[in-house]
Amino acid sequence: MSMEKNDEQISTVEHSLRGDISRLVFTSEDRDYSVIRIKGADGVEHTAVGPFSGAFEGQSVEMSGVWEKHKDFGRQFRARSVKFTLPKTPEGIKKYLGSGLIPGIGEKLAECIVDHFGTRTLDMLDNYSSRLLEIPGLGKKRLAMVRDAWRDNSAKREIFIFLQSLGISLAYAQKIFRFYGDKTPAVVKENPYRLADDIHGIGFIMADRIALSLGIGRTNIFRLSSGAAFCMKRLSEEGHVCYPEDKLLEYAVEILGVDEGNARAGVAEAVSGGLLSRVPTPPDCEFRSALYLAQLESAERGAAGAIRRIASASRHRGAAMLSVNSPPHIHLNELQHRAVEGAARHPFSVITGGPGVGKTTVVSEIVRLAKIARLRVYLCAPTGRAAKRMSEACRHPAMTIHRLLKWEPEKRNFVYNEHRPLNCDLIVVDEVSMLDVQLSYYLLRAVASGTTVVMVGDSDQLPSVGPGSVLADIISSGIAHCTRLTQIYRQLSGSRIISNAYLVNSGSMPDTTPVPKDKISDFYWVDCDDAAAAADMIVKLVSSRIPRRFGMNPLRDVQVLAPMNKGECGAVTLNRRLQDALNPDGGRRPQFRFGESVFRSGDRVMQISNNYDKSVFNGEMGRIVHIDHGEKKFKADFDGFLVEYDFLEADQIVHCYATTIHKAQGCEFPAVVVPILTQHFIMLRRNLVYTAMTRAKRLLVMVGSRKALAIAVKNFRVDRRYSLLRERILGF
Repeated sequence: MSMEKNDEQISTVEHSLRGDISRLVFTSEDRDYSVIRIKGADGVEHTAVGPFSGAFEGQSVEMSGVWEKHKDFGRQFRARSVKFTLPKTPEGIKKYLGSGLIPGIGEKLAECIVDHFGTRTLDMLDNYSSRLLEIPGLGKKRLAMVRDAWRDNSAKREIFIFLQSLGISLAYAQKIFRFYGDKTPAVVKENPYRLADDIHGIGFIMADRIALSLGIGRTNIFRLSSGAAFCMKRLSEEGHVCYPEDKLLEYAVEILGVDEGNARAGVAEAVSGGLLSRVPTPPDCEFRSALYLAQLESAERGAAGAIRRIASASRHRGAAMLSVNSPPHIHLNELQHRAVEGAARHPFSVITGGPGVGKTTVVSEIVRLAKIARLRVYLCAPTGRAAKRMSEACRHPAMTIHRLLKWEPEKRNFVYNEHRPLNCDLIVVDEVSMLDVQLSYYLLRAVASGTTVVMVGDSDQLPSVGPGSVLADIISSGIAHCTRLTQIYRQLSGSRIISNAYLVNSGSMPDTTPVPKDKISDFYWVDCDDAAAAADMIVKLVSSRIPRRFGMNPLRDVQVLAPMNKGECGAVTLNRRLQDALNPDGGRRPQFRFGESVFRSGDRVMQISNNYDKSVFNGEMGRIVHIDHGEKKFKADFDGFLVEYDFLEADQIVHCYATTIHKAQGCEFPAVVVPILTQHFIMLRRNLVYTAMTRAKRLLVMVGSRKALAIAVKNFRVDRRYSLLRERILGF
């Protein structure tokens, strides 16, 4: 729903309006503009527009503003100032108590209490809580829990009303209070930009909006410093580990809306305060100094040092494989043999190549020889799916890098690090194209000197989602023994997935010849220039046509990979449509709402941030298996690993019936469906399409326009990622 701010007849007479919020109708993406329905004391509902982003249903509100007549939506109240208060009507009190704000009081108990005490409910909780025993079924134990929760939340209620007056939602208010406690108002008033550093999900933009509500100006030094760090963080999300200082200043001027002097002052304060690091560059570099987020500078420096240390070892334990007198398990071509021998002769080696060239065969042979040599072997990969695939292929346990290093919640650090290295002789890391600079640092610092390291990956795929181009930098530095496999083995007989992937990677259009109806292929092209029609086709393919023709389970075997999140054929819209088709709301399936998303039992979901305490990490895919409305919790199963979340932690997951191609790196799926349309123009690159195609194991269906496909195939440009990892590896 969109409420436009023009075409209105606005009164100039100031009025006031009080009541309880009965419905949240709409909130703009920037959260600066909301539409609510408010029920006044006279029982009449009114529409109000204004800054209500912190409100929730049941909240009482007092506002001043003007009445206006909108061309399409009729009479509505435009609020100019807003004050939140405790609710006064039975309906409002029910929603307030049942919102989850008070532990132990859910929707059903809230309804029973309010039905009994009516508008006196809050007074009863404040002063006569023993009378709650009048509620049928409420015993002394439950009474004590409710009484304690209400008493403990006395100060919290005032703090929450303060936070809501700044446009902060209930979910974020709870996170803020959990972090700062009773100091919340003082912290927020002094420096709201601390929220961006301390509270997950609150970035600079939200903190900036809160600061504006508090009257903090554009050139406030807290804003300039936090804003400089925000600019660098945004650039790191585009893949940059560092950024030229002069370019960052230009970017900060644009983003923060200040002049260069203020931008420079912000950068200086951020460097002084430890948010940013300034590093001089080598003499032959095109720019004189680079700026980093402090943690990324530390990670890049640490990763480079670890790589030099590992690669320069005079003796390494993998050399024991040279003395193994055992013929190869299967026939190896010359390059494969060179890769196996390289792992035995060199402390640090890289094996790269496209799909089907036998990288897994080489790794299996290395592992086999290592076992004969009685070496302790660790196999790992960035994602659970990649680790599971590696384990099955090598018949040896493999795990994610995060689980290999073991997170220690009490110390907020990994168990294995430079002070307590991993106890192994050989470590093989798969899907290294996914490794960003920070995860590389965490892993490599935990590798003891003398341990043999083998890295495996496809250097032609998309770079990592996180900052850096680690695999490319290691290869280009020349520090590791590198073998590029080229001879294709997998699916050599009649496979169109592999042949078409290589055509795309070489800059040629794939073979999109239609498949005869009486034939079965592993690659299909579906012509569809219109985005809406393409979305309809994708839903049909996933929900019925592929399962019927190929006998696949649509919830388990078929993955949609979109070039981007936005648009009719973007991951967000496709997720909503595929959820309705594959896991519809039938009334019996438990579900809960978080923001604009509805999560149901059985939904496919993806973790979108690292949660070390729960041991679930960015990019891991799973399914919701249990929803408990009483406890306001849900559980998700990530390949047999159960993770429990509070409802308020649902910002850590998204639906993943469809996901972006970037997010699917390191994963393979039995069937993959890929939309390629001109609406994806900004993302259409050769390596993007190549990466999408190589995610499919048994079936690949591409839906879209040949024009869009041609644009992608011809566009071999790879955006530069600023980093000094290669230079640091070489001794800078």
